[in-house]
Amino acid sequence: MKNIKIKIDNIEVIVPEGTTILEAAKKVNINIPHLCYHPDQAIKANCRLCVVDVSGSRKLTAACSSFVYEGMEVHTNTKKVRDMQKGILELILANHDQDCLKCLRNGNCELQALCQRFNISKTNLVDTVDALPLDDTNPSLIRDSAKCVKCNRCVDACQKVQEVHVLTHSHRSVHYNITPAYEMPLEQTFCVFCGQCAAVCPVGAIVEKDDTAKVWDAIYDPKKHVIVQVAPAVRVALGDAFNLPKGTIVTGKMVAALRRLGFDKIFDTNFTADLTIMEEGNELIQRLTKGGTLPMITSCSPGWINFIEGRYDHLLAHLSSCKSPQQMFGALSKSYYPEMAGMDPKNVYTVSIMPCTAKKYEAQRPEMMTNGVAEVDAVLTTRELARMIQSAGIDFVALEEDQFDNPFGIGTGAGAIFGATGGVMEAALRTAYEVITGKGLPSLNFTEVRGLSGIKESIVLIDDMELKVAVAHGLGNAKILLKQIEKGESPYAFIEIMACPGGCIGGGGQPIKSTRDVKEKRIEAIYKIDEDLPLRKSHKNPDILKLYDNYLGEPLGHKSHQLLHTHYHSRGMKYNFSELPNHK
Repeated sequence: MKNIKIKIDNIEVIVPEGTTILEAAKKVNINIPHLCYHPDQAIKANCRLCVVDVSGSRKLTAACSSFVYEGMEVHTNTKKVRDMQKGILELILANHDQDCLKCLRNGNCELQALCQRFNISKTNLVDTVDALPLDDTNPSLIRDSAKCVKCNRCVDACQKVQEVHVLTHSHRSVHYNITPAYEMPLEQTFCVFCGQCAAVCPVGAIVEKDDTAKVWDAIYDPKKHVIVQVAPAVRVALGDAFNLPKGTIVTGKMVAALRRLGFDKIFDTNFTADLTIMEEGNELIQRLTKGGTLPMITSCSPGWINFIEGRYDHLLAHLSSCKSPQQMFGALSKSYYPEMAGMDPKNVYTVSIMPCTAKKYEAQRPEMMTNGVAEVDAVLTTRELARMIQSAGIDFVALEEDQFDNPFGIGTGAGAIFGATGGVMEAALRTAYEVITGKGLPSLNFTEVRGLSGIKESIVLIDDMELKVAVAHGLGNAKILLKQIEKGESPYAFIEIMACPGGCIGGGGQPIKSTRDVKEKRIEAIYKIDEDLPLRKSHKNPDILKLYDNYLGEPLGHKSHQLLHTHYHSRGMKYNFSELPNHK
């Protein structure tokens, strides 16, 4: 590709043809202000904050949508540019709820950071916030249009990445808004609560529903035995909130922080990820050898479950009947665990730390009950856990590493890789191959299903059986595989689908600014954890084997079905929240 030489603020820079001014400026460490620009999204150029002065041009130029040309001279910091950028910021502020102390994004808001940069603490313009009613009637997300800056990042995530098409535009001019069709609340739409809109929002217009107060209350209640499980993807993302390098593995510090917060026991969801493989792997073997609906599709991503229940309910027979690892843990925490400890299940309060906003809804589904109580009492995202640690004044970086507790503290590498797209497939293949053939795998690494390609596929030879499998992440990619099944053209026996781009490492509850580059670093970290563990196959986890010997019996047995499997059902467009235990 041809290279282009330009000058930005009198600094010479050479970049490939097709580079925007904004991207070229980054090469020489010049950060041009912006709001609507996102490195993983298409150019929108609607906030105009990134205007710059290009020599020879009578008008200011949007840096995010203008490409460099040979000899171009750009000035990013002239009086004309700064006055325009300050004027735009003041206009945005005049239509923005400025009650920052009550906002979850306080201290992590791109608009707030820009105002600090330009020393804007107030505006002379009259505030005219034109807002729709607060949308907070679902268990996962809160949408506050009074804080929306109309950048359209959420619309891009909803329409172009997930292809759910819930968020769109309404009205024009000063009444222009971002909203579902007919300004309906999210619960009356096909929203899957994946939270990808919240993950790209530059301000606090879409945030996770905060459940930290509920968890603090439980910790302070002396009658409660409060236990916590942590999902595989949290340990490679939590460090972002404490300014550690992206992809840093913080497992030990995370466990130490949870103990300092006051949880009675700290357990690893990797354990029930291994349990999921035991059940799901055997379910696949049963469908392959005894006849059953194929391709079988994984069921551990609740955003994906919401999607198929709402849009493709005629394909529900393809789903595995397994609960997700979160809910398998919850079921054991209200049955096996209190029986072992001699406690009343009603006194056990189970908290999940998840990378996912859809998990909040999953935990409240009426079918997710064991012994008459909810399997999981509260779900916190990675962001919420970070806020609790910061609120407690814990110096996270300085913490000595700690270890998970037993009996749910041992997880294998197969459980760890659940956090990345392709991980569930790889973990299942490691077990299915050895259970069917009785022989060890020549290699544990199924590299064809790794990485961030939208759809990945592989062929595995198991004795004389050729097993063709596929992996999709992001619901837009999932649609492609579902349409093949609809037409009877799917060549696969087993499909893994994760709702979020990158899988759980890119979940809607992960730290803000989880760009593609960051996701790649988290995936590397997930596979590093796998490589470093002494056990890398779920069916070799000694505590899983003990659980079956002492309590469950066998995979797909009566007790397993009772606790670890469920039924998914059509829901149409609207959710029925009246049946949720915590519904207001």
